[in-house]
Amino acid sequence: MIILFDLDGTLIDSTEAILESFKHSFDIHDIPHSKDDEIKALIGYPLDIMYANLGVKDEKIVDLIATYKAHYREISREKTELLSNAREAIEIASRFATLGIVTTKTGEYSKILMEHFDLMRYFDVLIGREDVQNPKPDAEPILKALQNLDVKNREIWMIGDTKLDMISAENAKVNSIGVLSGYDTFETLKEFTRHIFDNALEAVIYLENRKK
Repeated sequence: MIILFDLDGTLIDSTEAILESFKHSFDIHDIPHSKDDEIKALIGYPLDIMYANLGVKDEKIVDLIATYKAHYREISREKTELLSNAREAIEIASRFATLGIVTTKTGEYSKILMEHFDLMRYFDVLIGREDVQNPKPDAEPILKALQNLDVKNREIWMIGDTKLDMISAENAKVNSIGVLSGYDTFETLKEFTRHIFDNALEAVIYLENRKK
């Protein structure tokens, strides 16, 4: 079995770091702040899409992203937490499956975070925003992850907390599980997947039981 995990809202909570980095970028570039709820509603999308949906003009987005990333890099380890049971979920999953990470976060920072939590060693592949032309909900990030793994005759699952993860899985023709530990609701997730659990640990236990 192959299990691919999303990061934000699935394994980690970096909401504080994300919100602070957005506010910092708005301050530096003298742009009025968006509301926290408006930003949180877009977490999971790439930064350029987030800024565009927050009303930032196209010509300013590249500069804001650069400012965001510089600040996020400084604070991300301090202001990111593992979600409850995430470590246990990863450790259990590693016993019966090959693991990967597929995220719209910058892969470089994602790897640093997972190494900070001493969890990167469990993953055979990590695909971030800079590794693909077309991020989730496109199939490309999942397909790129699978290119690096031996997928022959293996069941493949994507675990994530937003519809972007579920649609990406559908587009890549792999199985999906939605978790309620992140940013989309049960009502939203149920439109895109038949499998929904409270968190990654429950999802992993379900998959482990499928192996028995």
